[in-house]
Amino acid sequence: MSDIKSEIPAEVTAAKQRFSIIGNSSVLIRAIERAIRVAPIDLSVLITGESGSGKEFFPKIIHQFGARKHKKYIAVNCGAIPEGTIDSELFGHEKGSFTGAISSRKGYFEEADGGTIFLDEVAELPLTTQARLLRVLETGEFLKVGSSSVLKTDIRIVAATNVNLLKAVENGKFREDLYYRLSTIRIDVPNLHDRGDDISLLARKFASDFSEKYLTSPISFSEDAMRAMKLYRWPGNVRQLKNFVEQFALFSAGKEISRPDIIEALPLDRSVNSTPALAAGKPHNYETEREMLWQLMLSLKAELAELKSRIMTTHDSSPIHPTHTSGSLIKYPVEDLLGVTTAVGEYPAATGNTLEDSEREAIIASLQRNNGNKKRAAEELGISLRTLYRKIQDFNIE
Repeated sequence: MSDIKSEIPAEVTAAKQRFSIIGNSSVLIRAIERAIRVAPIDLSVLITGESGSGKEFFPKIIHQFGARKHKKYIAVNCGAIPEGTIDSELFGHEKGSFTGAISSRKGYFEEADGGTIFLDEVAELPLTTQARLLRVLETGEFLKVGSSSVLKTDIRIVAATNVNLLKAVENGKFREDLYYRLSTIRIDVPNLHDRGDDISLLARKFASDFSEKYLTSPISFSEDAMRAMKLYRWPGNVRQLKNFVEQFALFSAGKEISRPDIIEALPLDRSVNSTPALAAGKPHNYETEREMLWQLMLSLKAELAELKSRIMTTHDSSPIHPTHTSGSLIKYPVEDLLGVTTAVGEYPAATGNTLEDSEREAIIASLQRNNGNKKRAAEELGISLRTLYRKIQDFNIE
């Protein structure tokens, strides 16, 4: 999927450069534009998005492009502060107000007076703290813990969450009035798998950064490897992609990363989305079928592990047959799917062979088609060259 905005506004470019934001997808550009547009308007903002998607950049953009940019900016992770001390951290406390309060202390709302405070993971706030926060939003007033003196603060609040706050309201875990106060303006940060070619840009940038950090030769990615990464859902978003590339930068320095390398290194994930090609309404073709098969392989990796475990436990040598599931989808072991080398959709027939027999026959057939070239056979089978060598030795293939 190529979702690139042809003309990026100068202010957006400036924000990207200032905060080292990588990406040109239209969904990302729209989110940055929205943050810049709301920055001069002194309203509270709610930023939503999955964990690891980069929500922390947007309150900085709002602060920097607003009238409060010369005042303090304080970021608070509400989920990292114990419930017993969160009120003290946010609003301060008086000496002797609780055990351990040996002196008076200013809270973040007093420290950041005139500036901006970013409340990350705001859904983690206790209900009592939510009531205090609502008062700040409505009147600008608050009380220190252990004090009866009302204090005033002039502050802008930007909050962020990866939780569906409306569901939290329905479940009685978040105040409805606070939700509407915080979400005067809402910015939705896109997930990585919705950002198309940004995945390639980020992967190359991370590869370059880690090469410089670890003083190693840079890695590169083949076109098939990049295509595979664009198809993966990335449930951990940008943070997951960064850690993923870091592993290759450390252990595959100087190499070109192939598609089998990517597939082998990806974690088990049963929530793989449909292919971007289909989502974009592109014509149905052979390449699309290959991508669909690859995603099916990913979603069945866990099932293969379970199947092997059962075989090892029971020592059952009965034939391996495909099992039917609801929707009449036939599920084969991943090794059988790796043997798809003829017309698209031709899975190995249920001939009564064991799993090992099917694997051995698929490998022999692939080696014959590729005139014994093991590298091409491994790519065709969708496994690493190292795995292919191991299977050749295990199956005594000459």
